[in-house]
Amino acid sequence: MKKSVVIGVFFSIVITLLIITVRFNTDYHRRNVFVDNDSIKYIAKVNNQYFYLYQDDKWNKTFIKGVNIGATKPGYFPGEHGIAKKDYLRWFHYISNMGANTIRVYTMLKPEFYEALYEYNKNRKDPLYLMQGVWINEEDIQKQKNAYNPVIMDRFKQDIAAIIDVIHGNKKVSKESGLAYGLYNKDISNYVIGYILGIEWDPEFVVSTNKINKSNVSYDGIYLNTQHATPFETFLCEVGDYAIGYEMDKYSMQNPISFTNWVTTDMLIHPNEPLVNEDMVSVNMEHIKKKDNYKTGLFASYHIYPYYPDSMSYQEDYINFYDENNKINPYRAYLKDLKKEHTMPIIVAEFGVPSSRGIAHENKVTGFNQGNLTEEEQGEMDASMIRDIFLEDFAGGIVFAFQDEWFKTTWNTMDFDIPDRRAYWNNSQTNEQHFGLMAFDSGKTESTCYVDGDSKDWSKEKPLIKDMDKELYVKSDETYLYIMYKDLNYDFLKDTLIIPINTIENQGNIKYKTISFSQNVDFIIEINGKDNSSVKVDAYYDSFTYLYNDEHGIIYKNSIYEQKNSGSFVPIYLCLNKELYIKNSNMEIPFSMFETGKLKFGNGNPNSKNYNSLSDFYVKGNILEIRLPWQILNVMDPSKKMIMDDFHTNGIKPKLVEGFHFGCCILEKDKQTVNMNLYSWRSWDMPIYHERLKQSYFILKEAFKKYNYD
Repeated sequence: MKKSVVIGVFFSIVITLLIITVRFNTDYHRRNVFVDNDSIKYIAKVNNQYFYLYQDDKWNKTFIKGVNIGATKPGYFPGEHGIAKKDYLRWFHYISNMGANTIRVYTMLKPEFYEALYEYNKNRKDPLYLMQGVWINEEDIQKQKNAYNPVIMDRFKQDIAAIIDVIHGNKKVSKESGLAYGLYNKDISNYVIGYILGIEWDPEFVVSTNKINKSNVSYDGIYLNTQHATPFETFLCEVGDYAIGYEMDKYSMQNPISFTNWVTTDMLIHPNEPLVNEDMVSVNMEHIKKKDNYKTGLFASYHIYPYYPDSMSYQEDYINFYDENNKINPYRAYLKDLKKEHTMPIIVAEFGVPSSRGIAHENKVTGFNQGNLTEEEQGEMDASMIRDIFLEDFAGGIVFAFQDEWFKTTWNTMDFDIPDRRAYWNNSQTNEQHFGLMAFDSGKTESTCYVDGDSKDWSKEKPLIKDMDKELYVKSDETYLYIMYKDLNYDFLKDTLIIPINTIENQGNIKYKTISFSQNVDFIIEINGKDNSSVKVDAYYDSFTYLYNDEHGIIYKNSIYEQKNSGSFVPIYLCLNKELYIKNSNMEIPFSMFETGKLKFGNGNPNSKNYNSLSDFYVKGNILEIRLPWQILNVMDPSKKMIMDDFHTNGIKPKLVEGFHFGCCILEKDKQTVNMNLYSWRSWDMPIYHERLKQSYFILKEAFKKYNYD
């Protein structure tokens, strides 16, 4: 046979195989779209309890296991939409490998997200499905206080229509500040299994809407109608009916629909909830009913966290509920109560805990707290919650969240930073930034420093202080300020190491215990064994006491907090709760706080077998390493070298500094007059970081394997 003939035959075979492959893939995706006798297309439907997905020409009962994806990464705020298509493609791989089958997003993302989902799924037999959200502008809610106001109602419908067009690859969105825009030409409707409309409803907004629109208590649409509804529920029914109708009229397709809800506006009564606005009004999806021509059906969706509202810690029937493992389980008890109220499937559209150093709320009973949890604890608690969700016959659970979000804030740290600079540094004191299963660690490919007692991370650094046999090194990045102390004569078990820090001029203490300093000192690091080490602040520079006494008058303080050079260094706290009163139990709960200045001993290297993600310091031989979160030193923005000014004079405002001065000595061993040297760090406009899957990712991966329908 001639060579040219052989080549021709070879290429004919290759082309034939390619055609067969393309046809197989095309046919596969056609087999995942159901077309009923009325020519209506859909890939998902619900009954009174479960989700069913159309796969390989049949309906399969499916437990929804998902992750929420935020709209940003370090260095960007959500409105800047900084995530690239290559990021999404890489993340989809991680998410799928974790065993998740669903992604939820809250609003329209930029075209790259939908293009990435299309490309990722097009040749896969096990695609990642999408739960698409539609947001409502919270500023409009605060201003209008009425869901029926055209500013809210009309824009909500407009955004719903735009999202549906985007899903079908049929939309060009004009540029609007803070919102996604561009050409959307990838039809991903074969992967969309539901819409979750709205946000966590502000109870005062719901109450106000109900009062203003008292007569709007029924709606009879084409696909949905109301039964015994409130005006706000009637509003939801109308927009839901509009969404179904728009997709039907334009694309002959239907999807299951839900409305965002949370414990605050559920239909249950929480007699031991101490805050009135956390149990003042209900939004009940059971008052919205589907008609026979709506084939795919309604489902309920809730954001349910184990630490908030406070009824999770104080409601007596919850905190006295034991699960099959004989563990007190208020989360499970709540799920049981909620399930009884519904005749439709329920998805827990947000659940999770953060692996942050800082903490904002506690569950007094279980320790499932809003922060100060290791990555391992985060994973175990998330796994516990998805187990509860599955065992209570919910339709699915979507963990919050896949990635950490540096731009986020929370109520007990938001006064201490600069809002428009949050995205440029990683504040481990703010729990809201660390719900992710994937961390963004500072450093291009590995962290600037691993607190593990190994000096190799410091090989290129020069000592800030060198005196006889001891050396002190300091460096920093977008997350921490790092310190290494090296001393041939240092005995960690016997010696007390003092590291004074001068951060702000014209205030601070000149002495501490038996030690005098060459400069006024604002913070003291005291390393005194594994369990009794801490950072303390000059009482005059204690922002916690200033905020909760001077501004709010909640806690008592004495005169040392208003004196410069008082000689007093005090513990550093975070507020957890103001005083509460539980009427039903006649219980008074005092103001609660957490000593965040207390330092935790442990190995901070993720590659170590005994890794502790909350580690603050570690000792190996004669080497001590410490890492401190910037905010614990009253830094408001390390990227621009901004610290808190003298708030007694100016309130909490930023002040530019050159750097910090450090010293060191062994208490009652070294000479007790300590000289201090300047450490200055680079400022930055764009953070340097790398991705790292947390321990929690791998724990939840194992959990996800267990929860499927046979």
